[in-house]
Amino acid sequence: MIDFPSKERLAHIVYESDDRASKNFDLALLLLILMSVSIVVLDSVEEIHANYGSLLYALEWFFTLVFTVEYVFRIWLSNNKRGYIFGFYGLVDLLAILPTYLSLLLFQTQYLTVIRALRFLRILRILKLPKYVREATLLSTALKHSQAKIKVFVGSVLTIVLIMGSVMYIVEGPESGFTSIPRSMYWAIVTLTTVGYGDIAPITDLGQFIAALIMLMGYAIIAVPTGIVSSELTAARLDENRQAKTPDAPGRPCPECGVQSHSEDALFCRKCGAKLDAATP
Repeated sequence: MIDFPSKERLAHIVYESDDRASKNFDLALLLLILMSVSIVVLDSVEEIHANYGSLLYALEWFFTLVFTVEYVFRIWLSNNKRGYIFGFYGLVDLLAILPTYLSLLLFQTQYLTVIRALRFLRILRILKLPKYVREATLLSTALKHSQAKIKVFVGSVLTIVLIMGSVMYIVEGPESGFTSIPRSMYWAIVTLTTVGYGDIAPITDLGQFIAALIMLMGYAIIAVPTGIVSSELTAARLDENRQAKTPDAPGRPCPECGVQSHSEDALFCRKCGAKLDAATP
């Protein structure tokens, strides 16, 4: 008689990675993801599609059905179904299977299944790479602290684009391709970012002078968001180093490195990035 694992054991295998069975499950899943993404990429090559299109199409549906069963299985096993469905990994898992089904209605949407590559983020949990978890936490903190500055920066850039686009619409006009303010704003964005497609170009001396000013302005503007995030990364790194030098006070210990003094709402170790045990009520 076959002894099937309990629901709790299955949930542990699917959601955790601290024993051989759960690690094997996750590694097999990553292999399937890699194979399915490779199939989508190969199917976009015209020669391969012409010769093996039917086979690749069948394999894509096979992987989609496997991931669909896995998605439903995860919902069934989850203790917090809503949290999983609307969480980051839950949404990625859903988006990984939707394009193939949408391809029945919308042409070529199956190529969007390359979003499955996002599921490789689980490798951080599977291989328990605390260094990368810690660095990802630092980057996330820096981006979060940069939000206000970035919003001000984007607002300023949009204001410049609106003003410059309107000026070029007046100076150049429809004869040069500046047929409306929105189209002139498109030109201003292309010029400000130094992309320069060349589909619209000023022909008057004044217009070319304004364009030169926008190009020079673009080099200065591009460096701003980089500087904002870099300064926040430096601040986050200094804060981490300062905390590391602070003597540990009694508190929740890390199961991996033993460091204490974590706050009650902390989820990961401030030193190694390992997942902390649940706080005691």
